[in-house]
Amino acid sequence: MAVWKKHVRMVTPYVPGEQPNQPRMIKLNTNENPYPPSPRVEEALWQMDAHRLRLYPDPGAAELVEALARRYQVGADQVFVGVGSDDVLALSFLTFFNSEKPILFPDITYSFYDVWAELYRIPYVTKPLNPSFCLVKEDYFGENGGIVLANPNAPTGIAEELSVLREILDHNRDVIVIVDEAYIDFGGESAVSLIAEYDNLLVVQTFSKSRSLAGIRIGYALGQPELIRCLRDVKYSFNSYTMNLAAIQIGAAAVEDEQYFRETTEKIIATRERVKGELGALGFSFPDSRSNFIFATHPRLPARELFEALREEHIYVRFFDKPRIRDYLRITIGTDQEMDIFLAFVRDYSAKRL
Repeated sequence: MAVWKKHVRMVTPYVPGEQPNQPRMIKLNTNENPYPPSPRVEEALWQMDAHRLRLYPDPGAAELVEALARRYQVGADQVFVGVGSDDVLALSFLTFFNSEKPILFPDITYSFYDVWAELYRIPYVTKPLNPSFCLVKEDYFGENGGIVLANPNAPTGIAEELSVLREILDHNRDVIVIVDEAYIDFGGESAVSLIAEYDNLLVVQTFSKSRSLAGIRIGYALGQPELIRCLRDVKYSFNSYTMNLAAIQIGAAAVEDEQYFRETTEKIIATRERVKGELGALGFSFPDSRSNFIFATHPRLPARELFEALREEHIYVRFFDKPRIRDYLRITIGTDQEMDIFLAFVRDYSAKRL
């Protein structure tokens, strides 16, 4: 082995969902929103002054921060923005998890958590979800170096009650608890309401799902001012200009269009509930999703085989070849038309094999 390799930080990277580019494909594998962004986003793009691109953007992203502060009725000093929630979460790991004690998160959850822990050399322990894929809250009551919980969880879609999060926070006053709410707008109750009570709570959300802006990369964190100040100090020590001009202006425009946001999320929720009924009638079972996807399994249809059959028809869903969940497929909720095509294929496939 070359000597220089001894000094290279080697990690096993996160593997994102496949990004195919096929004609007439149905893409239900990366939890993107099937509807376009708010019309105000398009208007902001058309009105953007290209001459301003020669200048550095506002390092504080004040326009976006203030729009989010108004939306959540918090101070601007309680809002941190970054390049997608992955950026915000990665900086949060770097900022807050620096003790020698292990951080805790579930064994089945967003698979970037262990990647960041490995990258930053943070010790961690995963706590098994129960057989119904729910948190065992008591597992998080012991000594630790911090806690990360996705709520609703991915890939299961289960949303824990706010009372469960409150109990975990009450038992962990001396460490940072991060609640990753990438899917909160599709169901469940946000922990933002707890920020005033807990100075150690950081809530992270994203524009990639409910606001249809996965391609522009905007994420944010809400917490008490001291937490946000710590995050900003680390950001400015790493890269002062993380948010570009387009993202700042587009993000602010999207936040201001509350009516469009409500309309599109309600359509996705309605489609999700309809598809649950259709899949249940075909013999599938799944946790009660409160996200924009369904995590489904069938006792007589192997998940990998169905995944491959769908892929051959350019219908893309997500298959995780991991213990406990390799019998499941994660199916993003698309438009009603897309879901009808998906269901028609699954109905025909099931009829031929059962």
